[in-house]
Amino acid sequence: MVWLFAHTARFPKHERFRLAKRIDDALFDFHACLVRAAQTQTQEKLSEADNHLNLLRAYLRIGVELGYTTPKQYQYASEHTSELGKLLGGWMKKA
Repeated sequence: MVWLFAHTARFPKHERFRLAKRIDDALFDFHACLVRAAQTQTQEKLSEADNHLNLLRAYLRIGVELGYTTPKQYQYASEHTSELGKLLGGWMKKA
């Protein structure tokens, strides 16, 4: 989360309130769903977290296409989002 927040803070000023905000919001929403899922152990919150993670991935791809994220930065972010997806998938199977 910290790396991604620092990364979106370096987006051009006109994008900080558009794409960067969407990335940050998707990340915050994903985290909030995980916290709620840990408290309630419901499949619904895990599915919601999965949706937010998919949105985050899509927004990161848009960042690359627009040139705000380098391919190397995208690779770093996608490796971590992939790992989060695997962990989330395991949790969803267990629940």
